[in-house]
Order: sequence, then C-alpha cells, then structure tokens
Amino acid sequence: MIGFDESEADEEEHEELAPLPPMTTKPPRIWPEVPTERAQKYKKEIQSVRERFEDDVDLHDTTMVSEYAEEIFEYMCDLEEEVMPNPDYMDGQNEISWGMRQTLVDWLLQVHLRYHMLPETLWIAVNIVDRFLTKRVVSLLKLQLVGVTAMFIAAKYEEILAPSVDEFVFMTENGYSKEEILKGERIMLQTLEFHISHYCSPYSWMRKISKADDYDIQTRTLSKFLTEVTLLDYRFLRVKPSIIAAVGMYCARRMLGGDWNEAFVFFSGYTEEQLIPGHNLLVEKLTEENFHRQYVCKKYANKKFLKASVFAIEWAKSQALDSATESMVLAE
Repeated sequence: MIGFDESEADEEEHEELAPLPPMTTKPPRIWPEVPTERAQKYKKEIQSVRERFEDDVDLHDTTMVSEYAEEIFEYMCDLEEEVMPNPDYMDGQNEISWGMRQTLVDWLLQVHLRYHMLPETLWIAVNIVDRFLTKRVVSLLKLQLVGVTAMFIAAKYEEILAPSVDEFVFMTENGYSKEEILKGERIMLQTLEFHISHYCSPYSWMRKISKADDYDIQTRTLSKFLTEVTLLDYRFLRVKPSIIAAVGMYCARRMLGGDWNEAFVFFSGYTEEQLIPGHNLLVEKLTEENFHRQYVCKKYANKKFLKASVFAIEWAKSQALDSATESMVLAE
C-alpha cells in the first residue's frame, strides 16, 4: 500500500514511495525559452493585434460572463506555472521511465472514456500524477495505483456523479484494494498540499480561441485530439496549458488548410512563430512507429469524433514524406 506509517510493517512500502532527494530536483524550465529580444518582439506583435482587432463581446450570452472574462483569464494565466510539474522529474525515479508514463496515461484515457467522465477530469488526473511523481519516488508496482488514485481525486473535483471507490478497484481488475486507494488519496493530497483545483486544462483556453472561427466543429474536434496527444508526450510537460491549447488549434488549422490570422492571435495570445516548434513536436509524435495503436488514436478514430486521429496521422505522415522527398531532391 501507499503509506508513511511509522509501523515496521510499512517500512518496505516506504521504499516504494519516498520523497525525491533534493539534489535530483531541477528548477522547471518553461517552454518556449526564447531570448529577451525575441520575447519583446512577440509581445509587441500581440499588443499591436489587440489594439487593431475588435472583439464582438458576448453580452447576451450569460455563459460567457463577458464582464469578468478578461480578469478570469488573467487569473488563470497567473496560476499556470504554479501547478506545472518538474519536466525532469524522471531523473529522480529509479524504476519507472517516460515510456511507462505514456502507458499509464494511455490506460487513464481508456478509464476516462469507459466511465464517460468530463474532459477536465482527465487533464486534472494526469497533472496530479506528474506533480506527485515530481515529489515522490514510486516503484513500478505502485505506478498504476498512483494513476487510479489521481483519477479518483480528479473525478471528485469535476464530476457530478463520480465513480465510487469500488468502481476504481474494478478498473484495476482488483489489482489494488479499496483501502489502498483511499490511503493513497490521503497521501497524494497531503503531498500536493490539496492544490488540485488550481489547475486549468487547455480546454479552458481552447473554448476562448474557438471564437476566432466561430467554433468550427472540424477544427475544434481535431484540436481536441491533438491536445490529448500532448498528454502522452513528456516533452510537453514544460509547456503551459494555454500554449498547448494554442498549439493544438494551430496544428488543426494547418491540417485543415487554414491560416493563423489576427483573430487567432488575439484570442490565443500567441503568434504563429511561437507555435511552430510545438506543431513540429506534435507532427513528430504522430509519425512515431505504432503510435496509431495508442488508445487516444482508437478513441478519435470513431465517427463521433469525425475520425480525427486517422486524418491527423495521415496528414502528418504525408508531411514527413514530402519533407524527405524534398531533402533527397536538394541532395541531388
């Protein structure tokens, strides 16, 4: 079980879940890291767009709370870095790897869809996992317990009718007991100092950015798939949720033949040049060998999601092929 009891019976378990040594923890680096001069350039470009672009405020749509929207998003921006994990936390782990993390997240995607939970529940759960692993060394045997406990906590925060602890035991095929999950919940919340609701998923920003194309269903669905792909890629741990949302939307626009016009810059707060590196990482991930076997691809291959994963992977592979062909021509 996960625990820090003082009894001798738990001594062995302490070794499976121990605090990370201070020396192994590196300060988190936020992507993208750019020179000050270039950062100032981006800031001026965005400010220029904001001065020229006029937003049609949703005064008659009470769900948009237009009176407070700007302040809400400013507050969310302030919270972003507070709840980001250390992107190098795997350096302090002994038994697990980034590949194992990807397998865990892919399994959480299955659990999430199986119980028809809200999108934010998945994002909060993965954020909890990464922040917990930032602070604790976990054995391979306990990794799935960390994942299911994180989903259990996230569901309590987001779902109206959250699955019971018994259902979470069933999710693990009785691999862990009810007592282990409840004990893990206590340890996890104490470790994270109950900072759970501070996290805002990329979906919060995606809804705002979608105003730029009047909530186009194809772009929105494709961008949802692309942002969920980032959950599997540890390289995006150093990327703020707001940038992940913008990268997902930008990548979707590129795939569908659209551009990143002033409306998108205005609502996202990022220029095209800032998003290209993230776009390239996503395309690289989509073209990985056997990536189509990941559950996120199977999920979005459904007609319900407009077969977004099939389209995205085919597009990414065609781009990679075109680049390879162009390189060969230049070499000749």
